[in-house]
Amino acid sequence: MAKDRTPDKSRATGGGATRSGGRGAGGRTRPPTQVVAQQRPWGLIAAAVAVVVFAAAVITYAVVQVNEADALRVDSIDEIAGAEVFEYEGGLHDDNAIEYEQSPPVGGPHANLWADCTGTVYDVDIRHENAVHSLEHGAVWITYDPAEVADDEIATLAELVDGESYRMMSPYEGLDSPISLQSWGHQLKVDSADDVRIKQFADLMTAKAGEFPEPGATCESPTFLADPLLAEGASAP
Repeated sequence: MAKDRTPDKSRATGGGATRSGGRGAGGRTRPPTQVVAQQRPWGLIAAAVAVVVFAAAVITYAVVQVNEADALRVDSIDEIAGAEVFEYEGGLHDDNAIEYEQSPPVGGPHANLWADCTGTVYDVDIRHENAVHSLEHGAVWITYDPAEVADDEIATLAELVDGESYRMMSPYEGLDSPISLQSWGHQLKVDSADDVRIKQFADLMTAKAGEFPEPGATCESPTFLADPLLAEGASAP
C-alpha cells in the first residue's frame, strides 16, 4: 500500500519553533529596554536665575541713583534757596589788607597771588585776599566755623572738595554761620553739612562759564600750597 507523502509540518518548520519574535521552543528572550529619564541641569538654572536677579538689582539701583541726581540738579543759582548774588569787577590786584563787604568775601580787589584751589583742603584760615583771587579763576571756596562744625561734618565737606579741581576749603574764624560757600559774586550760608544745597552750589558754580572774570586761568599755586598765608589774626594749628 502506498504511503501518505504529505510532508510533516513539524519538520518543515524546524521542529515547531516559531519565528514571531516571541519565546518559543529553544528560543531566547529579548532583554527589556531600559528608559533613562533626562535630568534637568538645576545648577545651571539656579546660576542663571541668580545672574538675572543680580542684574535687575544693579539696574534698579542705577535708575534710583540717576533719579535722585536729577531731582537734586539745578541749572540756575535762582533755584538754590538762600543763595545771594553780587556784582564785582575783576582784575583789581592789591597786596595790601582789604576790607570786604561780605564775610567771607566773594569778589573785589585781591592779592596778586591766588590760593591753590586744585581740590585743596586747608586746615588753617587762609588769607582772604588770596582766596578771592582763586574765586576770580572760577573756584568754589567752602568755609566753616571750626567752633561750630563737628569733625564728621568737616569730613563730609572735605569729600566734596578733595581732588576736585577749582575747589578749596578752609576754616574761617568768626564766621556768622556754621558753613558758607563762595564763588565769584555768589554766596550760600547753611547750618549743616548735610544740607543738599551745598552740593547743588558746588556742582553748579565750580568753574561755571560766564560767572567769573578769568576763564581758563589755572588753580595751581604751588608757592601758596607749600606755605599758605594766614588770614589776619589767624593762627597756625
